Amino acid sequence: MIDNKALMTAAQKARQTAYTPYSHYCVGAALLTKSGKIYTGCNIENAAFTPGNCAERTAIFKAVSEGEREFEAIAIIGGREGETADFCAPCGVCRQVIAEFCGKDFRIILGNENSIKEYTLDKLLPFAFTDKDL
Repeated sequence: MIDNKALMTAAQKARQTAYTPYSHYCVGAALLTKSGKIYTGCNIENAAFTPGNCAERTAIFKAVSEGEREFEAIAIIGGREGETADFCAPCGVCRQVIAEFCGKDFRIILGNENSIKEYTLDKLLPFAFTDKDL
């Protein structure tokens, strides 16, 4: 079983590939599937801003595009390029995408250079819009 620290290490490595020429805020994410596979993602900016994509969604979309649908946890780390990483929670859009594929007990692991915090999706998005609302 992959522990939180190992997952955070994968997120830190993914952060190094972020494409952030405008904000210089680099984020890495590592998504753990129930089958034990890890999918990583980084944030990718665009001069037009809205076509950019967050690290969390990059990882989730990579996994989904390869047929994965069951996830255990995601680790996220971010911060300004060249600076010490800090806690970086998923944005609202990413939280909603996570809710599409994960239950309220899905683990969201946030890290900085020295420590790790763990939350559930329900804690970060208590009133998620789901298929039950349709």
